[in-house]
Amino acid sequence: IAVLGASHDDLLNDLHTFGFMFEALCERDLRIYAESLGGELYHYQDYKNREIDAIVRLQDGRWGAFEIKLGANAIDDAARSLMEIRNALEAEGAKTPDVLAVLCGLSNFAYRREDGVYVVPITALGP
Repeated sequence: IAVLGASHDDLLNDLHTFGFMFEALCERDLRIYAESLGGELYHYQDYKNREIDAIVRLQDGRWGAFEIKLGANAIDDAARSLMEIRNALEAEGAKTPDVLAVLCGLSNFAYRREDGVYVVPITALGP
């Protein structure tokens, strides 16, 4: 907040900027957890402009795809995007993610959707 010269109220009134800060916080946490397991954190974007906010890849080749969203209103679109990329990778014969998850700031509990995508509040992450 200090580097932006923003107050608490400024961020609450600018959810776009706050969302970027939330994404950076989540990526930091995912990187710490991945590295503690010998894994690494990546971003994904292909030539068709499909993107995934965070990829956690473990040494044994397993990997997870994470979309990071501040608000619960973005969960459906994020899950749909993850499924589209997963299906495209499968159609291309590429290895698909072992887990798909939407990491969310404003969700009270973790759950698995009917499409298999997990929704996980940031508060549920931990070693």
